[in-house]
Amino acid sequence: MKLGFFTMPIHPLDKDWRLSLQEDREAFLLADELGFTEGYVGEHATDKAENITSGAAFLAWIGAATKQIKLGTGTINMPNSHPAAVAATIAMLDHMLDGRLIFGISPGGLLSDAELFGNLEADRNAMFLEAINQVLQIWTSEPPYNIEGKYWNISTQKTLMADIGQGFIARPLQRPHPPIVVTAVAPFSKGVTEAAARGWDPISANFLMPAWVKSHWPKYAEGCERGGRAADPSNWRVAKSVFVAKDMATAKAYATDPDGPYVYYYRSLLTKLKKNGRIELFKTRRDQPDDEVTLETICDKLIIWGTPDSVADQLLGFQDEVGKFGTLLYAGKDWRDRELARQSMILMAEKVMPRVNAGIAGQSKAAE
Repeated sequence: MKLGFFTMPIHPLDKDWRLSLQEDREAFLLADELGFTEGYVGEHATDKAENITSGAAFLAWIGAATKQIKLGTGTINMPNSHPAAVAATIAMLDHMLDGRLIFGISPGGLLSDAELFGNLEADRNAMFLEAINQVLQIWTSEPPYNIEGKYWNISTQKTLMADIGQGFIARPLQRPHPPIVVTAVAPFSKGVTEAAARGWDPISANFLMPAWVKSHWPKYAEGCERGGRAADPSNWRVAKSVFVAKDMATAKAYATDPDGPYVYYYRSLLTKLKKNGRIELFKTRRDQPDDEVTLETICDKLIIWGTPDSVADQLLGFQDEVGKFGTLLYAGKDWRDRELARQSMILMAEKVMPRVNAGIAGQSKAAE
C-alpha cells in the first residue's frame, strides 16, 4: 500500500489566510520529504474555511519546492471554468511540474460555488462531461479547433495566425494527457463506472462510511470491464482521516477534542451535508433515520487515531472491511498544533506504513 496526501483543508474562519496557506504548503513539502507518492489539493471560490481558491495556483506555488511527489488537482470543478482555460492552465502546470501532474476532476460539490458561477440550477453532471470532453479534444486537435457544445463553443478560426503561433492552445507534457482521477462521493457511484470505462481512476472520499467506500470497488470493476482493462486494486485511492501520536493519551486528546481540527472538520461537513440533503454519506445503512446521525457517531467511525501500532491495526482492519486498495491518502487537517500535526505525518510515513505493509505481506503469505 502506497501513502499519499489529500487536503480539502477546513480552517478556522478567523485564522490569518497567509498562515493557513503557509501551513498547507508546509504539509505538502513535508509529505514530499517523507516519501508520500502523491498529494492532492481541493479548491473552492466561496468558502472561508476551505479557503484554497485555485488548486492549480497552489500547486504551481509548491511545484518547484517539491522534488518527487506527484501533485494532483483535487479537484478542478469543471462546470465553474471555461474548458479552454482549464486545458491551457493544466497543460502549463504539467510542464512546470515536469510531468508530475495528476489531473483530478469533478462536477463540484459546493453549492455556493455553483450559484456564484451561474450553474446552481443547471445539470452540472452534463456540464462536467461536456467540459472534460472538450478539454481532451483540444489536446488532440489542431487549431482553429471549432468545438461546439451545449454550454461552450471553442474556436480560434477568426484570429488564427499559425505561422506565428497565435490561436494555439498548449498541450500537456504527458501524452496524450496527465493521468485523470475522479473523486467518488456517492454510494454505489455510477460516476466511478463511467470514469473507469474511460481509463480514469477513483479517489474514495475520506468522509464516506466504510460501507459506501466498499461499494466503489464493484462499480470500478464494472467500468474497467466495459473499457476492456483489468480492474487493478493498485489504481484505487482511498482517503482517510488519521492522527498518529507517540502515546494514546495525546492521540485521543487531539483527535477527539470538540474544538480540535478533526472534530471541527466533520462538524463543518455535517452542517453542509445536512443542509444539502446529503446526510446519507454519514449513514451506516441507507434506511438509518437521520436523527441517528450525530457528530459523535461520525467521528467515532471516520477518524482513525492512536499510536503507530494501533493505527496500523485499524488501517488493516479498514482494508479488510472495504477491500484491497493501492494508495491510502492521508487527509490533511488544520495545523492547530503544528508540532503534533507534523509528528503525525512523520509517524505515519516512518512507523505506520511499514507495519501496514508488513501486515499485508503476512496476509498474502498466509493465503498462499
